[in-house]
Amino acid sequence: MTYGYVAGKDALVKRLHRIEGQVRGIERMVVDERYCIDILTQIAAVNTALESLALEVLDDHVTHTRPSRSPARCSARGPTSRRQWRSSSPPRTWSSSSGS
Repeated sequence: MTYGYVAGKDALVKRLHRIEGQVRGIERMVVDERYCIDILTQIAAVNTALESLALEVLDDHVTHTRPSRSPARCSARGPTSRRQWRSSSPPRTWSSSSGS
């Protein structure tokens, strides 16, 4: 059995390598004692990149791996496309865990 992402596997691997480079950059920023907000900005960028990659894999899964499911049945069970999944996700918030 082949999975939906197989057709675009090279592009997904390329994106993973780019994300890996971003994470290594964050590591260098920590080692170089860069400004916290700059580090957090880069962490947010990595999170966004990973979310985008996950949504791509999910979209491929929904459209290729499960083609026998009817759209009505999919809608009843949950989001069927990346757009529906993203719009149904709760908004992200940053919470501070200060000791005060």
